Amino acid sequence: MVCDTFCEGDSTVHRLDARVRLLAGAALSVAVALAGRFEALGLALAAAAGLALVARLPLGPTLKRMLSLNVFMLLVAVLIPLTVPGTVAFRIGPLSWTREGLLRAAAITGKANAIVLILTALLGTVELTELGRAMARLHVPNKLIHLYFFTVRYIDVLHHEYDRLRRCMTVRGFRPRMTLHTYRSLAYLVGMLLVKSFDRSDRIVAAMKCRGFQGRFVVVDRFALGKLDAAFAAGTVGLLALLGWLQWR
Repeated sequence: MVCDTFCEGDSTVHRLDARVRLLAGAALSVAVALAGRFEALGLALAAAAGLALVARLPLGPTLKRMLSLNVFMLLVAVLIPLTVPGTVAFRIGPLSWTREGLLRAAAITGKANAIVLILTALLGTVELTELGRAMARLHVPNKLIHLYFFTVRYIDVLHHEYDRLRRCMTVRGFRPRMTLHTYRSLAYLVGMLLVKSFDRSDRIVAAMKCRGFQGRFVVVDRFALGKLDAAFAAGTVGLLALLGWLQWR
């Protein structure tokens, strides 16, 4: 699948209850997003790296995911120091980068890397369907659960449909270039993909209603908390308290 995760494994993190991982990931992400001091961000990055090691994330795919993030963060690091007022750190022609802007860009980059690594270690190691069932057990609104399940189920279908349309364009002689014809053709491709998506969604709704769907999925899995889950939850609370102390002491 296009949205494959790192769910295959037998690490300590893989054995945790999905509900515990979901709550811990959400709490840690909020705490890291609120952190501003570099002491707290350093602890968050260290904790994220530790979770990745405990979860035994494969090095290659993980680095590829982080590289994709940091390509975007590089753009942030270039633009933010140009707009934040403060002491000029260096100039290139008419452009000047401020020290305060560089610090803010570094803080944003650290937050983004810590959050992505934490969520990859905690939620990327959960099977996609199991994560949806955990959301149902935590009483997440049904509409959000439906949106999640249908996204997981059909994003791969739509990706294959996109590949088929691209192959058809290639067979007909399409070659992407920096021309108006290329932009127009790609716009037609996106439009056709949207039309096919809407048509498929209508057929899916009709098929589900024919099968008696009444607006909620029945969850039959029985989650059970164990000693490992309790220990991990206690460690997460301790980490949150330490992050809070470093940030607001």
